[in-house]
Amino acid sequence: MLFRTRYLLFLLLLLIGAGRSYAQQLLVRGRVTEGATQKPVPFASIFVPGTTAGTTADADGRYQLSTAPADTVIASAMGFTSSKKALNRQAATQTINFALGTGAVSLSEVVVRPTENPAYAIMRRVQQHKPQNDKQRLDAFEFDSYNRTEISINNLPDQVARRKVLRQMTAVADSIGLERGADGKPIVPIFASEMLSRYYAHQRPVRRREEIKRNQMRGIAPREGSVVSQIMGSSFQDWDFYPNWQQLLGKDFISPIADGWKFTYEYELQDSVYIGDDFCYQLAVTPRRSQDLAFTGTIWITTKSYALRRVDLRVSPEANLNFVDQVKVWQELTPSTAGPWLPLRTRVVIGIRPTSKSTGFMARFTTVNSNFEAGKYHPLEFYDVPMETAADAFKGETDYFDKNRPDSLSVQEQKTMMVLDSVRKLPSVHSFLEVATVVVSGYYRVGKIDVGPVPATIGYNNIEGLRPRIGFRTTPDISRNWTARAYLAYGLRDTRFKYGLRANRILDRRSWTTIGFEHRHDIDQVALLDNDYALENPLFEASARLGNINNGRPLLRDLSSMSFQTDLFRGFTQKLTLRRQQFRPLYRFAYYTDEPELGAPTEDNFNVSEVVVESRYAPDEVLVQSQTQNYRSPIGLKKLPVFTVRYTLGLKNFLGGDFSYHKINLIVAQSVRLGQLGRTEYTLDAGYVPSTIPYPMLKAHLGNQSPFYNAGAYNLMRYFEFVSDRYVGLRFDHYFEGFLLNSIPAIKKLNWRLVATGNVLYGSVDRANNEIIPEIDPNNGEPLPRFQPLGRLPYAEVGYGVENIFRVVRVDFIHRLTYRDSPGARNFGVKFSFQFKL
Repeated sequence: MLFRTRYLLFLLLLLIGAGRSYAQQLLVRGRVTEGATQKPVPFASIFVPGTTAGTTADADGRYQLSTAPADTVIASAMGFTSSKKALNRQAATQTINFALGTGAVSLSEVVVRPTENPAYAIMRRVQQHKPQNDKQRLDAFEFDSYNRTEISINNLPDQVARRKVLRQMTAVADSIGLERGADGKPIVPIFASEMLSRYYAHQRPVRRREEIKRNQMRGIAPREGSVVSQIMGSSFQDWDFYPNWQQLLGKDFISPIADGWKFTYEYELQDSVYIGDDFCYQLAVTPRRSQDLAFTGTIWITTKSYALRRVDLRVSPEANLNFVDQVKVWQELTPSTAGPWLPLRTRVVIGIRPTSKSTGFMARFTTVNSNFEAGKYHPLEFYDVPMETAADAFKGETDYFDKNRPDSLSVQEQKTMMVLDSVRKLPSVHSFLEVATVVVSGYYRVGKIDVGPVPATIGYNNIEGLRPRIGFRTTPDISRNWTARAYLAYGLRDTRFKYGLRANRILDRRSWTTIGFEHRHDIDQVALLDNDYALENPLFEASARLGNINNGRPLLRDLSSMSFQTDLFRGFTQKLTLRRQQFRPLYRFAYYTDEPELGAPTEDNFNVSEVVVESRYAPDEVLVQSQTQNYRSPIGLKKLPVFTVRYTLGLKNFLGGDFSYHKINLIVAQSVRLGQLGRTEYTLDAGYVPSTIPYPMLKAHLGNQSPFYNAGAYNLMRYFEFVSDRYVGLRFDHYFEGFLLNSIPAIKKLNWRLVATGNVLYGSVDRANNEIIPEIDPNNGEPLPRFQPLGRLPYAEVGYGVENIFRVVRVDFIHRLTYRDSPGARNFGVKFSFQFKL
């Protein structure tokens, strides 16, 4: 009865609301005609400015529009001047006719279906002509590129503006006459760079290369030659709206000329104009759902070839993005000699602001391309180094860009450069740069070495107790071809020193051919062995290595290895490693050294000698070499799967090895875009050990007993719960982005995003590997800790959750589907994680 009463009350309120809404609406009807001939203007646009109310006239120019009380209604049509008329707020129904004056130019013929939005007919032609206009049709092209990046901070709260470094920077900006913001608060430039390069593209197969000719950085800049300093060219400013999706800030934005344009965007034909010598349709585009990752603004389409001539777009402030205050993109394109269009000039503005009252960052990117050449081919080997920086790129005259810049700086931009040249000399800015380097890299520069990583200076676990640690790494100031890292740690409880040393020699930078040596003496855990690729979550790894680590079965490990690595060709990396390991378990452990039977001899520690051959194939991965730290880093999102195959050969009686064995492992990882449904990231992991060895050398599947979610682990599996010598596992995370939740009125304002997860694992252990471990400790007759293999049923868990809570929190609810009756099993769990995602 109570439910029925509430339902009737809700229905009554709804009806009252609907009645009021209907009573307040104005119904406007009429006809749109040509002023000179009185002929109807078919498919004219009629709209109320400042609202979403609008309609399109029919083939006879007649229209009917329902709107809330307003003052003005406007009619417009391509080739005619717009007309504005007043509305009577008191008249519920009124007739308003429009007589439009003709425009200056006639349009090429476009076939419009009856009662159809005329912009749709143009968009259909755009789709038909995309193959001939898209630069992807070119087998090869290249051009010179100039890129300018400017970063400033604004909206400085008083307490922030009073800090020494910003106070001094503001004083310099004011002294040079740099304008302040509309709110009167200072806009402080902090960084600028200019880069000249030659950009090369090969389409089948896809290859890219950029040769950086000159680079100049001003202000609070990264070290010259670092990865950050090199990723400001065309390789990372490739704004291309012909593909369905545009990558921006790590997110997928749907293009306004995507194949599914009609389902995502609304279009309005506004005008026809000349851009240079090209006569163009001017179309307004707006997302159907304001919170979708889409653009709003204007696009210009040529009337002859239906090519994209210009875009002036922005991301809606309501889009489901974090920390982004604004995104604006302006681009002009030009046809190549072969037909497809290439970007001529691009300007991008990105504003970042964590909250409406916090300090904001504004980044401006300007790209000017020239000297286009289509159809010029280079051997595929030419693209093996995707980015190459000239030896003198950071040197040369200070006025080089003043003489060679393809565009001119405004007065304010000139003053900005002057400010940046001055602020870097300030002592406070120098100190700030040192602190920023520590935060980003974890290392602190002392002379010619880096000390750190700082977060690892102090640790704690129940075996070692308090664990102080000190480490360092060399820099190119010592050698450009040699790198070395070392650390020393001490456990106050176990009174043991731990240490590690690793050195690498770069033999050839083009193929990234290196040799390396490593020696390490430290505590590890059986549960974490052979799971390095999954230990990428710092919260999870800290939780697994700190505190009580008995569940992970701790052991003392000595590792010595030599390795050789090279790229046979782009994306195909080979690595050969020879290593020796000694394992001394710090828990009760033993294995039979002879036939596994009662009374046979046993041992409680063992040595292994191995040859490891690894092949990794990442066909579209872009690797940028750091000239300041002698390493290379993957940049950008990979579309194709990454394959890793690893073969391990154990050698008995070689360097003290106790076993002869084989291991084979395959890992396939990929991030897949699923259109409006979001993005899926999956990892397929399979392995096989056709040999008899103790379980610490088998595959201990990575569990997770921490409160933090880890995409590389089985999140409701306990540490060391299952071990296999043959297995195949599939893990996936699906990110729905704003799908579904963006359509729920009460929820969409929170900007929450759904996630779904799933893990399934098939595995088993051969009987010989099970029997090599005695059930009774030969020393004291007590049962020995053993391990559990999977049965016929796979381990499986599924989860669902919400990310972007308070912009940084993700919560996953996970259900264990199998092995629910195992001792200590948790069949439901809630995991948290913190992430800074746009």
